[in-house]
Amino acid sequence: MTGLTVFSYIHVADWRFIINILYILLAILIFGLLIFIHEMGHYLFARLFKVKIYEFSIGMGPKLISRTSEKTGITYSLRAVPFGGYLSMAGEDDESDDENAYYKKPVLQRIVITAAGALVNIIVGMLVLSALVISSDTLYSTTIHSFDKAVEGVASSEEQGLAVGDRITHIDGTRVFTANDLQYELMRSAIKPIDITVVRNGESITVEDITFGTFTEQGTAFGDPDFFVAPEEKSFANTSRHVFARSYSTVKMVYDTIYDLISGRYGAEAVSGPVGITTTLGDAAKSSGVDFIYLAAFISINVGVMNLLPLPALDGGRLVFHIIELIARRPVPRKIEGVIHGVGLMLLLALLALVTLKDLVTLF
Repeated sequence: MTGLTVFSYIHVADWRFIINILYILLAILIFGLLIFIHEMGHYLFARLFKVKIYEFSIGMGPKLISRTSEKTGITYSLRAVPFGGYLSMAGEDDESDDENAYYKKPVLQRIVITAAGALVNIIVGMLVLSALVISSDTLYSTTIHSFDKAVEGVASSEEQGLAVGDRITHIDGTRVFTANDLQYELMRSAIKPIDITVVRNGESITVEDITFGTFTEQGTAFGDPDFFVAPEEKSFANTSRHVFARSYSTVKMVYDTIYDLISGRYGAEAVSGPVGITTTLGDAAKSSGVDFIYLAAFISINVGVMNLLPLPALDGGRLVFHIIELIARRPVPRKIEGVIHGVGLMLLLALLALVTLKDLVTLF
């Protein structure tokens, strides 16, 4: 029996199952890579400042592969659960007599080590976004090129005061630089009447109370603009502007999402943990390579920004104690800091468990 004949006996559904598994494995690989990048940031600066390191681990739970360097004594581990990782340093969470213990290092060095993981995630994400912009065939401006058909029951934005040739500069007071910014701000803000500032015939004017149609996704309403924007020349200046704008707007998007979660615009169904993120990455990979790469870059920036939030157990929470020490010129008692981080870690793990359970219920 030839190979072709053998393959013909495999049911189409089986092929789809295999392909889906490959997409999931690819998503897990990318998620693990983002964790590796984060921990590598901590690791490189800890090594630079000669901090005693016990273990560099990718993943959590039981060890799959482990190797200890005879030269440095550092254990490098790959663990069974791919959603997480850590860098274990002497004196970070325990007392240590080692002269190179983490807490014995100058506070500025500890600030750099603590912030490095998140900053590397943000920088890598921005570099990937920059590469996507540079490699794109077309750049789009914020200048209105044409209008789409009006939504039933809603007057077109052209009838409400916008015009072909208008270069949009602000959405409800928020500056927009590129079509990407414009689309995001309209989707987020145009669920109610908004003010749009444009440059028309060299003059800046504001068209007030423009109403757009909306659409709903996962229980959340988004604005649905009814116009198209014009492409623009791909010059060095324009490309640089798009690179900056895409990076800035992505960081802003993370903070906007946090605000929208706290304010109640997004419900609990919009919150995803590692399982949900991996599923979303897999779906993006099925859609297109560009979507997958963009989402990976966005998640990298998201991981960085979230880790810098001033919450116990996160890098940002540790930075708060370092900054207090820098200002007060004496550290917060280690027992107090340890208790706060311990409680924060338990709450974080509990939240992670709930979100993961929600993702699993949604998945199956």
